[in-house]
Amino acid sequence: MPEFTEKIALITGAARGQGRAHALALAERGAVIIALDSCSDVETIPYPLARGEDLKETQRLVEATGSRCLTFQVDTRDSESLKSTVAQCLTDFDRLDICVANAGVVSFGKVWELTDRQWATMIDINLTGTFNTLRAVAPAMIEQASGRIITVASAAGRAGASNLGHYSASKWGVIGLTKTLALETAGTGVTANTVCPGTVSTDMVHNDAMYSLFAPDITSPTRDHVRSRYASLNPMRVPWSETSDITAAVLYLASEQARHVSGITVEINAGVSARHP
Repeated sequence: MPEFTEKIALITGAARGQGRAHALALAERGAVIIALDSCSDVETIPYPLARGEDLKETQRLVEATGSRCLTFQVDTRDSESLKSTVAQCLTDFDRLDICVANAGVVSFGKVWELTDRQWATMIDINLTGTFNTLRAVAPAMIEQASGRIITVASAAGRAGASNLGHYSASKWGVIGLTKTLALETAGTGVTANTVCPGTVSTDMVHNDAMYSLFAPDITSPTRDHVRSRYASLNPMRVPWSETSDITAAVLYLASEQARHVSGITVEINAGVSARHP
């Protein structure tokens, strides 16, 4: 099981949800974790984002596995802070083996209803934030002739999605960005791949705003109210995947077994992929 012993893994959006799950799984297998999160709300995002205490809890859980965990409150939109954090990690550890660019948010609106701020925020966090992360980590990995870069897009980045035009555009961009990086790093020992989750049981989908989007006919809808409506989104009729379902793909792409895998998009979406050409 200790497949990643002493590997240095940087994960954005690590305070909770998928990011925390990836951090814990890598830590359980021996990796040192560099956990980043902005730990602050964003004006146009209609649900509470992670807090500083959430990032501390990730650190506590990682350290309970016996692995080290360093935490940084960094907004991926801040390119200079990201570069500074990566530089500090390289000073401390002299290498960076794995990067999971996981940080992301969602909001809702028809294309013609979206405000300039909603559009800009979605692109800035989901796409530019991922770009900033990749740009910060790639040079060190290329120099050391090894590295695994994994970005997190979405099933909405593989097809249109009502009320999610800005989100879909940002995640579609993540896929294109990652494929380009895979070409640019080919032959260097660095790989770059994307995972595309469908609906995952995290705070991003379990919140009042999301519930109201799927159940506008119900006052104050709950998880039980939306369960069947979420399930209707995919052929397997499951309401949501667990974070561990996504982590399984991340672990593979970060592993030595995936040394010849680069530029692919792994879709974990309960059969929605079957609808794509």
